[in-house]
Amino acid sequence: MLALLSEDSVQTFVETYPSIGTPALWGGFVAAVLVLLLFDQLVLHRKAHEIKTKEAVLWSIFWVALAAGFNVFLYFWVKATAVGLEMPNGTTLDAEGAGKFATKTALDFMTAYVLEKALSVDNLFVFIIIFGFFKVPPILHHRVLFWGVLGAQVMRAGFILGGAALVKQFDWMPWLLGGILLYSAYKLLFAGEEEFKPDKNLAYRGFKKLVPMVEGYDSPNFFVKKNGKRYATTLLLVLVIVEFTDVVFAVDSVPVVLAITPDSYIAFTSNILAILGLRALYFVLARVMNLFHYLKTGLALILLFVAAKMLLPLGWKIGKYFGWLAEDSDPVHISPWVSLSVIGILLGGSIAASLLFPKK
Repeated sequence: MLALLSEDSVQTFVETYPSIGTPALWGGFVAAVLVLLLFDQLVLHRKAHEIKTKEAVLWSIFWVALAAGFNVFLYFWVKATAVGLEMPNGTTLDAEGAGKFATKTALDFMTAYVLEKALSVDNLFVFIIIFGFFKVPPILHHRVLFWGVLGAQVMRAGFILGGAALVKQFDWMPWLLGGILLYSAYKLLFAGEEEFKPDKNLAYRGFKKLVPMVEGYDSPNFFVKKNGKRYATTLLLVLVIVEFTDVVFAVDSVPVVLAITPDSYIAFTSNILAILGLRALYFVLARVMNLFHYLKTGLALILLFVAAKMLLPLGWKIGKYFGWLAEDSDPVHISPWVSLSVIGILLGGSIAASLLFPKK
């Protein structure tokens, strides 16, 4: 039974481990996130102001520390409550098994968090283009990002819960998700630098055609009244495009987090905590984003690694079917420690390469 705890493939996890999410954990996490968002909007940013770099750095540190603290809590909570837990394969965990289960939970959370954080940096490139194209005043950036992040959290929750249910229901679903990640990696590596044009966006064209609006930023609100009629403002159009692009990015990020763990609670909490820090990270990196020109290459290699991790069980089945592997051969699994190490090396290497070999 303890040997199973060292294996790490999506289907093995589904067949071996229960979800750690209890109603209390789900309710407590959602309530805490709502309290933080309300405090942010009603207290810290009740009055719109331009976010300076120092303020953004301090908030970025806070959000990262919050995620790290939550991961420590998960480790000790699982370690304390998993003793005697009945696993899906009919065995129960002893103290040593509970410790291994807790370690795996913490590693899965950290790996998923780091991956989502890295992928979210790619989102920031697009946000910068959107704000620049529509000439959004810096004082209104935080307002758009706040509501954009809130909408992204709701959408990601639906995608993750639905995806986790499909992974548990269908054996072939991890292979489909692995194929999606391969295509995403291909686009990052070989599709070239395709400029994002907000005015060519489907959401832009649909909004302009269907919604009455007024141009400009005379009001910081998303709607204004003129001559007794309600009109959308340019700020609402910007928010709609931000939300639309996040749906596109979710096609990459949700398969990635489900490749690390199909446990919907770990996938959801790591994703949400990474997104919560996205606003502060935007104000930290907005002025230096062009320095990280090798980041896309690093992200593409990470997606290739995660796709390979998901497709290894399929490769093993194909090898057994055609007789390329011995009948008594076991499937190859990549441990959580190896996954976290490879992702850290690729991400750190791409950042280091960008700084050592600056773009001319």
